[in-house]
Amino acid sequence: DGVTFPAAEVKIEFMSPVDPSEARFPTGNLVDDLEVPGIGTFRATMINAGIPTIFLNADEIGYTGTELQEAINGDPAALERFETIRAHGAIRMGLISDVAEAAARQHTPKIAFVAPAASYTASSGKAVAAEEIDLNVRALSMGKLHHAMMGTAAVAIGTAAAIPGTLVNLAAGGGDREAVTFGHPSGTLKVGAAASQQDGNWIVEKVVMSRSARILMEGVVRIPGDVISA
Repeated sequence: DGVTFPAAEVKIEFMSPVDPSEARFPTGNLVDDLEVPGIGTFRATMINAGIPTIFLNADEIGYTGTELQEAINGDPAALERFETIRAHGAIRMGLISDVAEAAARQHTPKIAFVAPAASYTASSGKAVAAEEIDLNVRALSMGKLHHAMMGTAAVAIGTAAAIPGTLVNLAAGGGDREAVTFGHPSGTLKVGAAASQQDGNWIVEKVVMSRSARILMEGVVRIPGDVISA
């Protein structure tokens, strides 16, 4: 991700992006059974990293992980179901005490779904081949499927991918992973994390995100000679 044409990779490192005093997994589990009355029970990874995020398996909620915005944002029933799942996940994460509170807390937690790598056509029209990515991730923000991926959610993805056994890690193929490239509605993004378990809690030393960039401006600054000589 970054500029819309080939460019040099720019690695951005977020050092100690997560408060080590906070539980990485509020429920104490890498994967939970999240019961949502009237909808069903879903496996979920609920993590505090970058931003509190609930990860679900795409196939358990009727999706492939290759969806674009119109497939979900144009479906009021789907958006309502996601919001209900998000509200019950927020309770399990200790962020709210009643589902009614979720409406006033749209910013957190985020809800996302993951799936193994599969080919799709991004919103830009670019073909994304399964061989180019490790998994697909789609995330909702403020009640709508995001057009790409929020930076804070990318931190959560990178962290979860680095911890064996989370749904994100399993969707990417499982095992030890320092970095993954995931597909999102408008393209792909490479993220990684250095995480280790200390005293029963997962500590994140850093998260790395790969972007690309272009020159925005070049110029000349003229400094009077007497300033330099002084």
